[in-house]
Amino acid sequence: MAALMPPEWAPQDWLWIGFPHLADEWPGWLEPAQEQIAAFASAVAESGQPVRLLVRDEANEARARSLVSAKVTLEQRVYGDVWLRDTGPLVVFEGDGTRAARRFGFNGWGGKYLMPGDQEIGAELARDAGLAVTSTAMILEGGAVDGDGTGLVATTQQCLLNPNRNPQMSREAIEAQLAAQLGFTHVLWLGDGLINDHTDGHVDNLARFVGPNRLVVPQATGKDDPNAAIYADATARAEAFGVDVVRIPSPGLMLRDGAIEPASYVNFAITSHLVVVPTFGSPHDADGVAAIAALFPDRATIGLPGEAVLAGGGGFHCASQQMPALARRN
Repeated sequence: MAALMPPEWAPQDWLWIGFPHLADEWPGWLEPAQEQIAAFASAVAESGQPVRLLVRDEANEARARSLVSAKVTLEQRVYGDVWLRDTGPLVVFEGDGTRAARRFGFNGWGGKYLMPGDQEIGAELARDAGLAVTSTAMILEGGAVDGDGTGLVATTQQCLLNPNRNPQMSREAIEAQLAAQLGFTHVLWLGDGLINDHTDGHVDNLARFVGPNRLVVPQATGKDDPNAAIYADATARAEAFGVDVVRIPSPGLMLRDGAIEPASYVNFAITSHLVVVPTFGSPHDADGVAAIAALFPDRATIGLPGEAVLAGGGGFHCASQQMPALARRN
């Protein structure tokens, strides 16, 4: 039996989260971004799930400790960016039910953001957790794929077929690697990701599975929603593939210094007891959180401010990576 990456809603042993530390990556936003990540870590820890918050050095450890719940564990690690969804280990269940880690190549999101430690942190975390690590040369970030636990995965053509990732690989070759390494045997190819997404259109900012064959896609709010056509295209592709699509509100047009922000409630983090949704000061925040809460009746859902985190290029889902629990497999 082949290995399979479990869905995010499966039970988790703990959650890794990255703590922002690079002022150059968060110009004018570092301290509020730290506060928002700390609030995220504390909420998950207080819900009853262990959290391992990665900090870069002693100064950042002191800063983090001043912000987080006593229930949050701090670990000093060498890493650049905080986006552990992309640089952390992707954990699968092998055919015998044991856990193992998969590590793909990482080139700084298409060569744009190469920082010390980001190519090594995934294998380091996996090995320290006692996981065997299998590496493959194909470039892949964890936020570029989202699976439903049955072998079905969603991704975007903008990212996985981008020439800045794997120009030597065909679509069929990429699909073969997704199947061999992660157990994704059916690939739903969506088109583009959100406008101005630094990751070249990661799917975890556009569409997420919330159950087997059930995908959440934003619905445009207002005639000026810049991603209206992208949402409509993703919905049409998913429905044509036979996927059940659930629409939730978009934050609408969000600007920072006159530029369109890739703000998305879809970048929520699913943990064992809690779903955490980023909010942005949009008039649609409450409706977005409520729509996601309705999809997870088995756990609490909260909205937490995420606009400062977004200033660095991501959200709560991007900054975290879960360790699936061995207890049972959903």
